[in-house]
Amino acid sequence: MHRVLRAAAVAASGIAKAPARRHSAPMPSWGAATARWFSAGREAMSYDVVIVGAGPAGLAAAIRLKQLCRAADTDLSVCVLEKGAEVGAHVLSGNVFEPRALDELIPNWRQEDAPVRVPVSSDKFWMLTKNKAWTLPSPFDNRGNYVISLSQLVRWMSSKAEELGVEVYPGFAASEILYDENQMVNGVATNDVGIAKDGTKREIFQSGVELRGRITLLAEGCRGSLSEKIITNHKLRETGQGQHQTYALGIKEVWEIEEGKHKPGCVVHTVGWPLDMKTYGGSFLYHLDDRQLAIGLVVALNYRNPFLSPYDEFQKFKQHPAIRTLLEGGTVLQYGARTLNEGGFQSIPNPVFPGGAIIGCSAGFLNVPKIKGSHTAMKSGMLAAEATFQTLVEGTSMDLYWENLKKSWIWEELYRSRNYRPAFEYGFVPGMALSAVEHYIFNGKLPFTLKHGKPDHEATDMANLHSPIQYPKPDGQVSFDVPSSLYRSNTNHEHNQPPHLRLKDPTIPESVNLPQYAGPESRYCPARVYEYVSDENGDQKLHINAQNCLHCKACDIKDPKQNIEWTVPEGGGGPGYTVM
Repeated sequence: MHRVLRAAAVAASGIAKAPARRHSAPMPSWGAATARWFSAGREAMSYDVVIVGAGPAGLAAAIRLKQLCRAADTDLSVCVLEKGAEVGAHVLSGNVFEPRALDELIPNWRQEDAPVRVPVSSDKFWMLTKNKAWTLPSPFDNRGNYVISLSQLVRWMSSKAEELGVEVYPGFAASEILYDENQMVNGVATNDVGIAKDGTKREIFQSGVELRGRITLLAEGCRGSLSEKIITNHKLRETGQGQHQTYALGIKEVWEIEEGKHKPGCVVHTVGWPLDMKTYGGSFLYHLDDRQLAIGLVVALNYRNPFLSPYDEFQKFKQHPAIRTLLEGGTVLQYGARTLNEGGFQSIPNPVFPGGAIIGCSAGFLNVPKIKGSHTAMKSGMLAAEATFQTLVEGTSMDLYWENLKKSWIWEELYRSRNYRPAFEYGFVPGMALSAVEHYIFNGKLPFTLKHGKPDHEATDMANLHSPIQYPKPDGQVSFDVPSSLYRSNTNHEHNQPPHLRLKDPTIPESVNLPQYAGPESRYCPARVYEYVSDENGDQKLHINAQNCLHCKACDIKDPKQNIEWTVPEGGGGPGYTVM
């Protein structure tokens, strides 16, 4: 695959030419930028609103802003930066989609050829043992919902945003928060491209670009790198609901299955096997159109056993008789993985910072018992857009976003479901019992709020408390090795660039992780980015295959000593999802 340098400085000046890259989009003209200048050797452009991330939250915010401008007969310049090579390339979700927010944002979406076409036709809930699937009453109510590909939906939303005048620029990785002299955030900068592994500038080097914004909205998705810095630096967790965020890792494949096995709109969720009784998680099977089946496993990242491998648990899950029968004779179309927020109500940060706000999964609005977060992400983007418009046009404050969020149906949803996830801190059976009591008897109105347990990285036990797990070898028919899966993710990074996965202390893997935790990074990563290899003396050393990275952020979350820092690579690198 060819690589191309996509830098705004090149695009604006029109003086450089580069070979075409996979999924390459037209070079941006930065047409709505109100001003251009050079700052510290970087070209800088000014917009009214800069949005980082072209997912459901970022695009909903952009669309809502332009709708408000049209209604008020005014205009605000809005740009959206996306680190994926194209919009949707880094978007992965189940996804059973609740259209509530889309109904509010684009009421006539059904007439606008939105890729939301497969209504839920059946809703099943299974408890799995090793060889049996027991049907339980479904706790989900998916009537009126749709089985979709979220990566396809955001591409459609991007086209709607551009029709309204939003400038959407894929292939640009925002790596730096910009501040003014009063320490107000006033935009972001993209990373330099064309830097070699050794830090020298290659012949294709181009400086990053500053995108200055009167308001900056961060919509990077779960565990966004800039969002996490803002949350920490401005103590937004402490001024919000106060508790740390908890996470899970979702691993997903999209299959094309045999016609006779395909039931469009059929939704199945499972709990139980192959996970142990102390590990929270479950699986999903969603029948889309065109004989496609989305199948995945979600594993909470507060699991204790350092020998557990979420990737191998997923491959094992597909060997269950009830699952294997469905997949046999089919073909895998795509593979991917992504972390998701599970902290819910207790973990919502104050989303407003001086000069902007955090929206969508960067803040963490996933409704865990519903297993849905796209609708809440979109709604949060719309609320932030309304506050942004009033701040820029009417002179109010971005605090309006925080105030309106607390009055919205997002707040109500997350409050009513607040005890579901922490109930499972006590184990699978107590968690099922307590969540059932709250759901069916108290309807989310228990007179107390449970707290989360340890942060995910602290939950990992020492290796001497567990035995290694012997996973079956992949059969190449329904279960696969990691290289085969990575090929199906279309993951690609420029080889000759500085590593975007950085060790704060390079001695910790060999001095702590390997002897105490048996090298868990070699197992929790679903792309085998981390592996221990023997050096010339026979000593085990950590080797990082950064080019394999799926941008799932599991390493940034689960490393026992929080020693791995995930940063953005060159724009356009990473997975290339099309149907996820």
